[in-house]
Amino acid sequence: MADSSTQSIVVAAPPQRVAAVICDFPRYPEWTEAVQRVEVVEEYEDGYASQVRFTLDAGVMADEYTLAYAYSEDLSRIEWHLVAPSTMQRSQVGSYDIVGNPDGTSTVTYTLEVELSVGMLGMFRRKAEKMIMDAALKQLKRRVETPGAAQ
Repeated sequence: MADSSTQSIVVAAPPQRVAAVICDFPRYPEWTEAVQRVEVVEEYEDGYASQVRFTLDAGVMADEYTLAYAYSEDLSRIEWHLVAPSTMQRSQVGSYDIVGNPDGTSTVTYTLEVELSVGMLGMFRRKAEKMIMDAALKQLKRRVETPGAAQ
């Protein structure tokens, strides 16, 4: 059974810049610690990735999987799902919701639901989810807020 987790962070950048970093999949290995390799497998006609293959090595967990992406017209919502089960995951569904704030910052809400192929006690699974989400949001924030790093 998959549990859904949600966390948010405020990023000192407009929504368009945040979305540009999220959508720049080939550069993920430059700023996400666990992502070793990324390959855009398919693109939509507008050039946005429709399927992306990830190679992940987070020490205790290594996996290779492909996600299918969908985007709202204004890129305020970027969502994905696992294309096929992988070694470690039966399913994965997630999204980033990006909302511009009056002060020029953006609130990014990350929602993730993963069903693992391997058993894990609930307490450890929740701790791992929190660590993964914290790291993902903090690394995204750092990348977006680093001058010259975001496109």
